[in-house]
Amino acid sequence: MAPQHGPRRARIAFSDSAAKQLEDLTSEAEIHALDRALVVVSVDPDVGEPIPGDTAGPQLREYADEVERVRLLYWVTALKTVVVVAYLEV
Repeated sequence: MAPQHGPRRARIAFSDSAAKQLEDLTSEAEIHALDRALVVVSVDPDVGEPIPGDTAGPQLREYADEVERVRLLYWVTALKTVVVVAYLEV
């Protein structure tokens, strides 16, 4: 009998500006907060709220984690890859 697996997670990619932000993270608390937010978004890419704007480009979304006090700005590709545009502490 084959093992049961959970739903497939979305792949996470980072824009150049988000990658630069990651390089600047230094504390364990910041890394933990970001990891937690990325897991939530990878499990359910539609969890964030759509950000109103131009419909010509990708639909930006915002996910806010009030417990960890972080925000992710991201968009989801047609193949369900989550592209993180920015990571913000609130």
